[in-house]
Amino acid sequence: MSEMAAERNAKGSPQLSVVVPMYNEATGVLALYERLHAVLEATGERWEMICVNDGSRDETLEVLTALHQRDTRVRVIDLARNFGKEVALSAGLDHASGDAVIPIDADLQDPPELIPELLRCWREGAEVVNATRRSRDGESWFKKTTANVFYHILEKMTRIPIPRNTGDFRLISRPALQALQRMPERSRFMKGMFPWVGFRQATVLFDREPRHSGTTKWNYWRLWNLALEGITSFSSVPLRVWSYLGLGVAFFAFLYMMFLMVRTLIFGIDVPGYASLMVVVLFIGGIQLIGLGVLGEYLARIFEEVKARPLYVVRERLGFSQEAMDYAKTLPGR
Repeated sequence: MSEMAAERNAKGSPQLSVVVPMYNEATGVLALYERLHAVLEATGERWEMICVNDGSRDETLEVLTALHQRDTRVRVIDLARNFGKEVALSAGLDHASGDAVIPIDADLQDPPELIPELLRCWREGAEVVNATRRSRDGESWFKKTTANVFYHILEKMTRIPIPRNTGDFRLISRPALQALQRMPERSRFMKGMFPWVGFRQATVLFDREPRHSGTTKWNYWRLWNLALEGITSFSSVPLRVWSYLGLGVAFFAFLYMMFLMVRTLIFGIDVPGYASLMVVVLFIGGIQLIGLGVLGEYLARIFEEVKARPLYVVRERLGFSQEAMDYAKTLPGR
């Protein structure tokens, strides 16, 4: 155990923090707590469960408040509005006090029973332990296929090795978490930010379970936007590709011009067809609009960053020490 960890334990700080972002999860909170409680108690470690209410419209906050009154190790962050899962997860990580931090989804598709295995790898020297899905029960064929396509594209476009089929469920050591907290960007793709910081990594495989209750908040439109976030946050290939595409179009235009000159010299002047002219004009126009759209995606992210607004706004905190709250306020962009 490091000197920092020993000092934190001497102060009674938790050894393990579990971070759970929640949005309209009232029906599943108690089931999640019961399974987490059984697993965490069996580890023999001091622990805390940080629940981030991301502007839920159901009774999630009321259930969490009652749960905190029942067990003070359940700590609650109530955000002022819905900021999105990536930001809610960041808020929970900012307030975590443990020497090891485990983000986990509230829908119980990520089994809490895997936590002892994550802890074992951490104690053996891994600083980040990824929980990788071996199977994805409860997901449609289309969603599995599009997920595989997305990870394949991301692998080809980024220089950072982003693990396939690995969500937010993982263990992060305190040094890796502190490196992550130095990243101030507002457009956050956590699945890319976790591996970006590096450190010694290990992988644990598991079979993903069907959702315990409720319905998923991730429709295909939100998944599409998340994919764009990941690509634009960790790759400049979409910007560079238009230079090569422009060179390619210019090259073929030059060849076509030479063909027309030779044909005119041999066969004389003829009137070009209207249909072929319209096809060329619409093709070039479409290429230009797509290029402008890609530029717009990157420009929109620059626009968000330069405004330098806080990453999130907290309405209320329950169960946190003044030290934890003060630390969260010192982080970049918070």
